[in-house]
Amino acid sequence: MFRVASRALRATKHRPTRLVEPARTFFVSAIRTEGLRLNSLDTFTEEENMFRDSVKRFAVDVVGPKVREMDEKESMDPTIIQGLFEQGLMGIETSAEHGGAEASFVSAIIAIEELAKIDPSVSVMCDVHNTLVNTILRTYGTKEQQDKWLPLLSESKLGSFCLSEPASGSDAFALQTRAKKDGDHWVINGSKMWITNSHEAEIFLIFANVDPSKGYKGITCFIATKEMGVQIAKKEEKLGIRASSTCTLNFDDLRVPAENIIGGEGKGYKLAIQILNEGRIGIAAQMLGLAQGAFDKAVPYTYQRTQFGQPIGTFQGMQFQIAKAAVELETARLLTYNAARRKEEGRSFTKEAAMAKYWASQVAQDVSGSAIEWCGGVGFTRETGIEKFWRDSKIGAIYEGTSNIQLQTIAKFIQQEYSR
Repeated sequence: MFRVASRALRATKHRPTRLVEPARTFFVSAIRTEGLRLNSLDTFTEEENMFRDSVKRFAVDVVGPKVREMDEKESMDPTIIQGLFEQGLMGIETSAEHGGAEASFVSAIIAIEELAKIDPSVSVMCDVHNTLVNTILRTYGTKEQQDKWLPLLSESKLGSFCLSEPASGSDAFALQTRAKKDGDHWVINGSKMWITNSHEAEIFLIFANVDPSKGYKGITCFIATKEMGVQIAKKEEKLGIRASSTCTLNFDDLRVPAENIIGGEGKGYKLAIQILNEGRIGIAAQMLGLAQGAFDKAVPYTYQRTQFGQPIGTFQGMQFQIAKAAVELETARLLTYNAARRKEEGRSFTKEAAMAKYWASQVAQDVSGSAIEWCGGVGFTRETGIEKFWRDSKIGAIYEGTSNIQLQTIAKFIQQEYSR
């Protein structure tokens, strides 16, 4: 399991390596920053490379054989969920003390990308659990909350992030779910819609307004469990990511202990804004992996399929299309990992996350659509699984902030920069 291997690697002590300044030539950059070498965006640590290999094996060997069946049944295989926990993929950044792998944020992005190359449904399950649910508890939870909930989320209990409602999608803070204090409990009434992981989840982060007179400043985040009375209502029948559950949730006098408030009363809006910025990098990684998965399946076929005496991939028209797709994939990859590194370094990343999510979603649709066409009639059938990538790609422009919302965010930063 990666959890064990990563801890062993961190425990190994290495003697510091002295950087020797090479003579300046046209082939060696003279740029240095306090003795540190400036690396490309595709430079990863030993732990991150090991992590990628581990996730790739799991995705290919364990997830791969079940993808078509899960898609057609519109249901996640329980053994896949169990496998994610056993591999340490549900507590990637969580501390070893709390049962996690204690790895980097970039490692989480790597996992999301690699899983999406095989099945974007499994990828988004891992993504939401790690970048939204776990991160909120790690960042804003009290020590008591972390000690209680993080081990469960790392080892056995799937989490769900409950923000969207029928009347509050892009306008997330127009939510109507209410919470009223009753002694040492809060009583929640309302409903949520389009909630990922909700059918299988056992731990829910619910956003409700405790004081509507304060508007969005009354929004508060609560931890609840299915056993408390969370009602799983309608399960949506979707175009894509069918194995990933998306349900409506109802709360009828749901009683939640006062100690289950995360971050304090009225702080839910702040939590949501900051966490969704991080989550958008996760969706960018999912869309990047999806596009790469479609590309990896379709391109080899173009060199096997022969027409007019030569492989169709050797015709100039096809070569140009494949080359363009490769460029789009690389730009999406650079945007995604740039945003991830900035987040990890503690630098501002809101604009970069919006750019990465917007562009990776576009690339996913373009590349997966082209992949179907490159394979012709075969690509249009379910047998190859290529058409599934295109169906799955459509959600990228919708959830965790639509493409228009991302463009609006980017435009605000441009305006701030150029209107001074």
